Amino acid sequence: MSAERGGTIFFAGGGTGGHIFPAVAIAEQVLRRLPDARCVFVCSERPLDTEILRSQRVGDQAAEFVAIPAQPFGVGPRALVRFMRKWGASVRAGRGLIREGRSRGPVVLVALGGFVAAPAAQAARVERAPRLLVNLDAVPGLANRWIARFATRVVTSTPVQGRAWSVVPPIVREGALGRGSAAECRRSLGLDPFAPVLLVTGASQGASSINRFMQAFAGRADRPLSGWQVIHQTGKSDAEECRAAYASAGVPAVVRPFFDGMGTCWGAAEVAVSRAGAGSVAEVWASGVPTLFLPYPYHRDQHQRYNAAPLERAGGALIGTDQIDQARNLEMLGPVLAELLASREKRESLRAGLASLGPADGAARCAAEITGMLVSAR
Repeated sequence: MSAERGGTIFFAGGGTGGHIFPAVAIAEQVLRRLPDARCVFVCSERPLDTEILRSQRVGDQAAEFVAIPAQPFGVGPRALVRFMRKWGASVRAGRGLIREGRSRGPVVLVALGGFVAAPAAQAARVERAPRLLVNLDAVPGLANRWIARFATRVVTSTPVQGRAWSVVPPIVREGALGRGSAAECRRSLGLDPFAPVLLVTGASQGASSINRFMQAFAGRADRPLSGWQVIHQTGKSDAEECRAAYASAGVPAVVRPFFDGMGTCWGAAEVAVSRAGAGSVAEVWASGVPTLFLPYPYHRDQHQRYNAAPLERAGGALIGTDQIDQARNLEMLGPVLAELLASREKRESLRAGLASLGPADGAARCAAEITGMLVSAR
């Protein structure tokens, strides 16, 4: 198959790993179907996007990506001015990419949501390129609601009330899937292969309130982490403080701002504490790790809580409320986590609930949609 016949797929989304990692997952599956297709990631100018994408491989190639100057929409005067100034430039950049892609063959734009996806989708609309919206959150954001109005196709990885969108299972990249046994994953991280592991993650940007909660939890007088090991992804802040807290409590821990290979972390874990972004929920579903979700507390629509709700309803996860305050979190969430660590029966029950959900093969289903759209665009 020639590169022209494979076509070009632009994946638009950035600002957080929650938009980028699902795009990587879908691109991996596209290349299994169309090995000669070209996958290009359209991201923001934030350093995090570059950091993530430089570490990714899709198929046997390094991820190809282009940053556009998109800015988040805001109602404040300054935020609105920044958004408007960058909107036109971002749309023009997107149109240029689509025209360049068409010189090689058919083009499809896949929008993953957020402030990068909106101008890229508008560019595809103007250029009359097929557009697939992949909605990731149970409560769609402003950008997704707008893109859905003129998308060629819309799929969602969680049912959305009032929307007749095609529902697919969670979307998980290969790098987030554990390879080998739990013992092998633990050993590769320098941990005891036979001692249980608690994974703590605030996703790609970290979560300071979770970090502070875990520092206090590790120091509890009753030593709830006795016999356990910890893997903790902190984000850019708090790594040293968390590392010191675990060391003071005598708890073996691997603490890093960011893990490239989250699959190894999930493969090593017996229990997890996690935010409930769509990507994190998908990884819990796929890995089958009993998890206490602590949704991001500042979202007005509380969409992270809705993201995790299907797992809770299936008896596969717990959802707590991040009180933000360290002492309040220790009081309200400490007993819940301590019980999860102490009760093998509780963990087995949650694990069985997760297994009942079925395979997390949403990426393959999205790839099938894209393949069909490429064929139609020829």
